[in-house]
Amino acid sequence: MATSPRAAPIDSVRLSVFHELFAAIAEEMGEVLRGTAPSVNIRERRDYSCAVFDEAGRLVSQAAHIPVHLGSASLSVEAVRERFPDLEPGDAVLLNDPFAGGTHLPDLTLVTPVHGHSGGRPWFVVNRAHHSDIGGSQPGSMAPATDLTAEGLRIPPVKLIAAKSWVPDVLSLVLANTRTPALREGDLRAQVAANSLGATRLAELWGRYGRELCGRAATELHAYTSRLVDASLRELRRGRYRVTETLEGDGTRDDDMVLRLTLEVGPTLCFDFTDTDDQCPGSMNANPAVVRAAVLYTICCLVPDEVPTNDGLLHRVRIETRPGSLVDPYFPAPVAGGNVETSQRLVDLCLAALGRAGGAVPAQSSGTMNNLSFGGVDAGGSSFAFYETIGGGAGANADGDGASGVQTHMTNTRNTSVEELERSLPIRIEAYTLRRGSGGRGRHRGGDGIEKEMRALQAMQVSLLSERRRHPPAGAEGGQPGKPGEQSVADANGRRRAVPTKGSFVLRAGEVLRIRTPGGGGFGPPMSHRVIRSARRGTSSGRRPAAAPDRGP
Repeated sequence: MATSPRAAPIDSVRLSVFHELFAAIAEEMGEVLRGTAPSVNIRERRDYSCAVFDEAGRLVSQAAHIPVHLGSASLSVEAVRERFPDLEPGDAVLLNDPFAGGTHLPDLTLVTPVHGHSGGRPWFVVNRAHHSDIGGSQPGSMAPATDLTAEGLRIPPVKLIAAKSWVPDVLSLVLANTRTPALREGDLRAQVAANSLGATRLAELWGRYGRELCGRAATELHAYTSRLVDASLRELRRGRYRVTETLEGDGTRDDDMVLRLTLEVGPTLCFDFTDTDDQCPGSMNANPAVVRAAVLYTICCLVPDEVPTNDGLLHRVRIETRPGSLVDPYFPAPVAGGNVETSQRLVDLCLAALGRAGGAVPAQSSGTMNNLSFGGVDAGGSSFAFYETIGGGAGANADGDGASGVQTHMTNTRNTSVEELERSLPIRIEAYTLRRGSGGRGRHRGGDGIEKEMRALQAMQVSLLSERRRHPPAGAEGGQPGKPGEQSVADANGRRRAVPTKGSFVLRAGEVLRIRTPGGGGFGPPMSHRVIRSARRGTSSGRRPAAAPDRGP
């Protein structure tokens, strides 16, 4: 008698199939979100993420979207389950509060429960999308600020959808606190559509295989990931490794702030950030959700590519932070830069510690998302607001050069097309090219950064939030650092003036903002010109080359 699919054992082949089925749900959710959202930031740059969680709030699968989003999404699900323990079919909960499961205010997270026909606790489909304006003191909601309310509208977990119907008061409240309400409503409706599709696909999966079998598959996938992480941990040298990294001010002050990590490698990995500097007045504070995301991403880099991404990655990992510090601030600390900039430095910190423990790590990448936001009122009297990140150079590694002009580590967005920018905003792109020679020299060269020049066709408010302007991305194994970034403004006569790395300023009509992003660090000592010339002649320092060893037939 044949075994039914519901009772069949989950062998390795079937487990792999379930992994792909779960991941496909998240990927298809992302395609719906991208295809229906009206904003450039979501439709073009793809600044969004989608995932599936089980009834215990554990990550089951995620799409290949934004690392800083997905590593922190578990805390959003936890906050929703705590606030609404009895969610009904047809509900959907919206949140962005960094002190209640969110990361920073522009990232709006939508959590939708999925109930089976037989009842029981729901699973969840989740998406998080960066909205290009959520209110606050400056267009784009990413300018340096001194408290959370200046960064935008804070949304605790609230029902946006109840019993399949929109909650009009919640929607009205959100739209009343943004400079671009039509785009915000369109993006929110796209998020709801994406989760609706995800819920349908998950229910279809349960209908085909049974919820019990799908639950067992999720549990076994967690266990499988945990075993692969354990194998990778055994390759590290046991001990305690202390490393530091600096942040170049916070927008209210220019002095360096220090992030400190003690990594303890034993039966578990303990990432101890408790000695990090106190929280700052500006927006470079990172909440624990962002710290968790940075650690999870680093573990992903440590393990083989084929490891399924789920909560099993953190099974042997412990994270410690100190309340009141840069990585665990007290309310109402501003956190916009912590999500996008401090997260990058946390990755550098974790990779440096793992490298000391014997992990194979590359040279440092550009280490900043180079956040640019601007807005104002156009010639027709309508408000506009825009936000983007600009790529840089990737660090070289033992196998080759770093990539040029790419987003690295905690961001995975695309660039915004010049045509789209000039069509929808009062700007003209004067230059958009690689910053040649900005990658660090080495046996393998770091990737080059980007140079971008934007001319304002009318006056607008501009905000910058960036790093690696004083402390360049470091090389590895004797490789040289990449060039640090820089930014300036040229007036109509070509006279240049400096503008802040973290700050807000008026860009007058006709002025050109130029941003040069950092290159990646080089790997290995650079070869001298003499060695290169000798190598091309087949000799070294004038001596005959040694005979190659006999490798057999």
